[in-house]
Amino acid sequence: MKFLCASTELADASSRGFEIDGQKLFAVRRAGQVYVYVNRCPHRGVGLEWTPDQFLDPSNSLIQCATHGALFLIENGECVAGPCAGQSLKRIDCREDAQGLWISL
Repeated sequence: MKFLCASTELADASSRGFEIDGQKLFAVRRAGQVYVYVNRCPHRGVGLEWTPDQFLDPSNSLIQCATHGALFLIENGECVAGPCAGQSLKRIDCREDAQGLWISL
């Protein structure tokens, strides 16, 4: 397991980008649960964020690709709208404890 960040560094209904061992990732916290994905759109292979740490649509209810507007479910990374509909983001297993967030790479 690799340490990602302290729990307080990822507020509810927010997202944050990371680079661990040269791999670009991002985390989203929704309703207290944390989801971590590889920061790579399945359509073009580009990073998803609009600006640093901004991976969510304006309502903070979906992950949105800045390049072509594809929308992904936060809970499982499935693309529900856009050119990669039916494809999914690559999820990274994570856990949270008193020290913070940890991922399995």
